[in-house]
Amino acid sequence: MHVIFVAPHFPAYQKQFVRGLKAVGAAVTGIGEAPVHALPDDLKSWLDGYEQVPSVCDDQAMLDTVRRIQARGWVDRMEATIEAHMLTAARVREATGIPGLSYEQTVLVRDKTIMKEFMRKHNIPCAASASADSADSLAQICRKIGYPVIIKPRAAAGAAGTWRVNSDAELAGVIPQCGVLQGQSVAVEEFIEGHEGFYDTLTVGGRIGHDFISHYYPGVLEAMRTRWISPVIITSNRIDAPGYDEVKQMGYKVIKELGIHTAPTHMEWFYGPRGLKFSEIGARPPGVGQWDLYCAANDIDLYKEWAFSIVKGACPTPLSRRYSAAIINLRPTADGTIKGYEGVDHIFNKYGKWFIKSHFPAPGSPTQGVEAGYMANAWIQMKYPDYDDLRNILQEIGQTIKVIAD
Repeated sequence: MHVIFVAPHFPAYQKQFVRGLKAVGAAVTGIGEAPVHALPDDLKSWLDGYEQVPSVCDDQAMLDTVRRIQARGWVDRMEATIEAHMLTAARVREATGIPGLSYEQTVLVRDKTIMKEFMRKHNIPCAASASADSADSLAQICRKIGYPVIIKPRAAAGAAGTWRVNSDAELAGVIPQCGVLQGQSVAVEEFIEGHEGFYDTLTVGGRIGHDFISHYYPGVLEAMRTRWISPVIITSNRIDAPGYDEVKQMGYKVIKELGIHTAPTHMEWFYGPRGLKFSEIGARPPGVGQWDLYCAANDIDLYKEWAFSIVKGACPTPLSRRYSAAIINLRPTADGTIKGYEGVDHIFNKYGKWFIKSHFPAPGSPTQGVEAGYMANAWIQMKYPDYDDLRNILQEIGQTIKVIAD
C-alpha cells in the first residue's frame, strides 16, 4: 500500500505516524513545508519519497503535488492528522479519487456551527449554538442564547481565540478581538456548566477498535486563562466502569451518523447539571501528544495500530489498561525569561520511575504565554496504576515544582 502523509515533520510527534506506516509495510510519501534536508534522519529513513510545498493548506499546490505523485505510481490513501490540514486534504482526495474522509464529513467535524446543527438533527445532546458575522448579529445571538456564552472561531482547535462572555459589557470588549468587525464568522455557543473530558477512538471499518476516556482538570478555558493553575489531562484505566457507558454509547452514535469508516476520532464532552453533552467532534487524533499517554498506559504502539488499521483493516493488539496516564503543564511565575526551577529534584527522586517524558526549558529560555497550551514551557508526562493516586501525585507535583521567571 502507498500512503501520502501530510506534514510529517511538525509537530515532532507527527513522524511517529510515518514510523507506524513503515513498520506495517506501507510505502510512504510525505508532503510538507520543510525542505528535505531539514527533516530528522530517522524520519527520512521511513519515507520513500518527499515533496515540499509552500503550505500544506494551499489547495492548488497540494493538488498539483498529489497529481505529480500519482503520475509516478498508484496512491491508496492520503492521511492528514492535524485539524488545520484536514479540509485541504479532503478537497484534494476528492479531486484525485483517493479514498478517505469526504469533504462533507470533514466540514462536519471542522465547522463548529454546522457540527452542532448535525448533532441536534441526529439527537446527540450538545450546546445551543449559532453563527454570527457582524457585531449586531453577534449581540442578538448572545442575548437569544442567554449569557454566559462561548465565542470562538468556527474552525478553531482547543481554546484558541475562545472567550467566555457573561454580559453585554464584556461582549463590547470581545467584539474588536474576535474578527466580526472584519467580516469573519464566529460560533456562539451556550456555556455548559460541568466537568470536561474527551472520548477518543481508533475506528476501523465503522467499528471502534480501541477507545480511551480522558479528563481535564480544570476545564480547558479556565486552564488556558489562569497562570497559577498547573493544568492536567489524565486518561483513565477505568473505562469499563458503568459511569462511562453513556459516553461510549453516544460516541458510537456519532461515528455511525457521521459514517466514519477508518479514522481516529476525538470527541469533547461536558457532564453537569444538564447531563452529558458533546461539545466538539473531530475525525483526527487529539493534540498535545495524547497518543503517547495512551501508548504508555496500555503497553501498546498506537501509531502502529493506526497504521495497521489503514493497511490491514484491523487493530490487532489488545489494550492492557494497566495504567492511568497524564500530562501536567507547569507554568512560569511570570512572562519573560526562565531563571530556574525549584522542587524538581525532589519530585524526580520521589516519582521519577513513573515518568514517561518530561520537558524543562533551560534557564535563559523565553517563556510562552499561559494560553499556549499544555506543552508550552515545562511539562511532565507520567503513568501510575491507580487513577485516584495519580491525581493526588499530580496535585503534589503542581504544588511543589516552581518555574521561576521574570
